[in-house]
Amino acid sequence: MVHLTRIYTRTGDAGQTRLSDNSVARKTDPRVEAYGSVDELNSAIGVLLANHDVDDDAHGALRIIQNELFDLGADLSNPVAPNPKWEPLRIIQPSIDRLEAWCDQFNEDLPNLDSFILPGGSPASAQFHLLRTMARRAERQAWAAAEQYGIEDGSTEASGGLSPLPLKYLNRLSDLFFILARRANLLAGVTDVLWLPGGERNPGRQGTR
Repeated sequence: MVHLTRIYTRTGDAGQTRLSDNSVARKTDPRVEAYGSVDELNSAIGVLLANHDVDDDAHGALRIIQNELFDLGADLSNPVAPNPKWEPLRIIQPSIDRLEAWCDQFNEDLPNLDSFILPGGSPASAQFHLLRTMARRAERQAWAAAEQYGIEDGSTEASGGLSPLPLKYLNRLSDLFFILARRANLLAGVTDVLWLPGGERNPGRQGTR
């Protein structure tokens, strides 16, 4: 249980922060950028849930994802260490498996795509597309941290790198948000608008499906 008795601490006024292992990092550190973007993504999910009607199945999935994104942020902020005194909070493979199962479940009734689609449609779909891009950005920043600190996959002695599972989780999550964006349009009776390469240079082509 986390007890927050005071919100401001003044400890970050010098441009530094503490990671989960209590080590000091610059606020511009790629690891900090990564888990900061995950926090931003989580907040955007909250905006979606507060402002748009989401069906019960998607709502339940999003609540689980919000909780797991806190776990994921803790994972990114905790450098992998050999023989830790306490078991660290990490993303686990079953959470990734569940994302993949949701992708299959929510994609089952969607029509096939012949092209990329333009973000938008219903308000909920537009928000899901925003979540998709935010998840991709968090994934890129996590990879930037991995390039600097390394990925600990169990084949070598842990030395302060990142676990690979948060990166996989963010990748699958962005796929799920794309599917949920299309599904939100389907439930709202809104047709996806297909991308037309060349746009107005091809006025005779149909752009809806």
